[in-house]
Amino acid sequence: MNTTVKTPENSTLNRIGLEKTSIEQAVREVNFLLSEYQVYYQNLRGLHWNIQGENFFTLHAKFEELYTAAADNIDMIAERVLILGGTPLHSYQAYLDHSDIDAAENVGDAREAVSVVLHNIQQLISRLRKVVETASQADDEGTADMATELIRGLEKNSWMMGAFLK
Repeated sequence: MNTTVKTPENSTLNRIGLEKTSIEQAVREVNFLLSEYQVYYQNLRGLHWNIQGENFFTLHAKFEELYTAAADNIDMIAERVLILGGTPLHSYQAYLDHSDIDAAENVGDAREAVSVVLHNIQQLISRLRKVVETASQADDEGTADMATELIRGLEKNSWMMGAFLK
């Protein structure tokens, strides 16, 4: 017995039952989030490689922990775009064009590196709040729930980076 729900080609609903027109803004915001997460990820990789000084061992490991988690989140975010019926952005140029996070280059100083991470996290939290808002307006509980979960983890990391800088 086949229980797969099929929507007709001319349906106003996407394959998970959300209005196609109302979900467009949520897809756009999730793609912006994807772009910002990609720049954040690459910043973490560079910081991991270039960190120097007395905090090397601690920060080298912490940045690896953060970029490993970011990679998992990137995959989840891109898959959410697909679930919603969109196409995830997937080129470096698209990421840079759709991100308010700047690429960090040649940062080796501990305080500067942690400041970069803190600023990136704050930007991600801001974007995630926009995702929650637009997803909620489209009755997209799945995307709102994903974003809320990501906010919780980033808020803890924000607190930790802030504590390091005091």
